[in-house]
Amino acid sequence: MKKEFISYSEAFKMKVVEEISQGKFSSVLHAQKTYGIMGANTIRKWVIKYGKEEMLTKRVRVETMNEIDELKEAKKRIRDLEKALADSHMDYCLERAFLEIACEQMGTNREDLKKKNATKLADARK
Repeated sequence: MKKEFISYSEAFKMKVVEEISQGKFSSVLHAQKTYGIMGANTIRKWVIKYGKEEMLTKRVRVETMNEIDELKEAKKRIRDLEKALADSHMDYCLERAFLEIACEQMGTNREDLKKKNATKLADARK
């Protein structure tokens, strides 16, 4: 399935940006809909390319020091949890490999070993 690629001329791009800067359109989205331009950021890229960034809406986020500290702490916690998960997964893989080797040396498979020792394992967990 081929993806359709639409190319716009430089003159068309400049015309759209100029019309936005002159106030013909209330927003970049309005211009996008009017001309049927599919890319969500296409016109924004043109606006930046032609040096009219002041026309783009800006998003400013104001945070308290507590919010900033909480965000840093949450990011650190996520990193720590990801590391712990990776370590745990590595331990699991190693133990599974050791079990496979032990079963191979005993001449049995993992499922048979589990069935034979199920009651012992249940008693040990109590």
